[in-house]
Amino acid sequence: MKYFVLPLIYFFCLNIIAQEDVNIQQVASGFTNPVDIQNAGDNRLFIVEQAGLIRILNSNGAVNTNPFLDILPQVLSGGEQGLLGLAFHPNYQNNRLFYVYYTNTSGDSIISQFETSATDPNAAIPASQNVMLIIPQPFTNHNGGCIAFGNDGYLYIASGDGGSGGDPNNNGQNLNTLLGKLLRLDVDAGTPYIPASNPFVNDSNALDEIYAYGLRNPWKFSFDELTGDIWIADVGQNEFEEINKSTSAEAVNYGWRCYEASAPFNTNNCASQSSMEFPFAEYSHNDGLSKCSITGGYVYRGSEFPNLVGKYLFADFCSNEIGTVDSSGNITYFGSFNGNNFSTFGTDHNSNLYVAGLNGTVYKIVDDNLSVGNVNLSEVKIYPNPTKNNINIRSNETIQKIKLYSYPGKLLGNFVPRTKEYTITVDLPTGIYFIKSTTENKNQHTSKLIVQ
Repeated sequence: MKYFVLPLIYFFCLNIIAQEDVNIQQVASGFTNPVDIQNAGDNRLFIVEQAGLIRILNSNGAVNTNPFLDILPQVLSGGEQGLLGLAFHPNYQNNRLFYVYYTNTSGDSIISQFETSATDPNAAIPASQNVMLIIPQPFTNHNGGCIAFGNDGYLYIASGDGGSGGDPNNNGQNLNTLLGKLLRLDVDAGTPYIPASNPFVNDSNALDEIYAYGLRNPWKFSFDELTGDIWIADVGQNEFEEINKSTSAEAVNYGWRCYEASAPFNTNNCASQSSMEFPFAEYSHNDGLSKCSITGGYVYRGSEFPNLVGKYLFADFCSNEIGTVDSSGNITYFGSFNGNNFSTFGTDHNSNLYVAGLNGTVYKIVDDNLSVGNVNLSEVKIYPNPTKNNINIRSNETIQKIKLYSYPGKLLGNFVPRTKEYTITVDLPTGIYFIKSTTENKNQHTSKLIVQ
């Protein structure tokens, strides 16, 4: 039996956009104040604990007994201080180098390089530490702490404005301090690791490490793995939380302390609004459930949940809600998932998305409108894949429904086979699509389809 999809494509593209229904599924628990989740290009997750440990969570849910890295004696932990960030070198599989951001016992922020053992991939070498940058901190809060490599191979570092409240030293707007900035280092160059292309290298009135400025406490930022866009979630002062999106953050002034999100905060001696970049999305602390502090996440680029593809996910620490931001900057909230105090997001090597809170539990982000049920994946087969025109779907159960989605998550076709085998003939542009099938026992299967 064949069904010609093309006439339906135009109808559904114009009239139906699939809506996500974000939920969380527990993966593991028992961590102590997890503040970062990273992967090293394999099936392990590395869970950063604020006190100074990095633990390995394996794909079967087991946690290694011995930590990957233990720098407890070097870390001042508590409040907003501690071991806060982790990033693996883009060539980690060959050079075994990774980087951390932590608060030392003097209260200053440290960016250091470490090396993993050549004989044990589950163990770092604490003695291999190479301190690359020290950021003096005048107060104990607003430490930033997120680090990540961009598509350019450089290491980006988010530093807070130094703390207290209201940025009393105007660090966010001051180009002669590393505080309140997005910094960029070339870890493959020699000390002081400054990329020659950093925007203020030839400016005697600015520090060479600075890439962007005007930030308050950018607790989390990330790069869209498809477009390279940078998303910076900057924690607000009293009223607003902001989400910044930039194709390039080079020399961008994000506005703090002059503005909290897009609202004036302290505009004394500030540059013109036209010289600043305002948030792509923002929300008030009084928007629905009481909110207080944004935990930034990632743009979803996994293959399992097409409704989420291209949307940015974040959480609020106080409301325990998870939010999505669409391509127009619209926010949709899900939850509350009470008792978590979400502190970090992370991705695995397949671009699946995870979230964790200070309660010590790691969850996988799922979409209940398009999630894999209890069906064994081998029970539904999609072939050939890649394809040019015909898609064959075969199951050992009667297939009740089939839905075809584009990569951004638009519903293109809806079919009712009521048979165990079904063929769809398509005339689609080259690209990535998704097929969701539901069997008579309500089992669901979602598969990525490549059309050549």
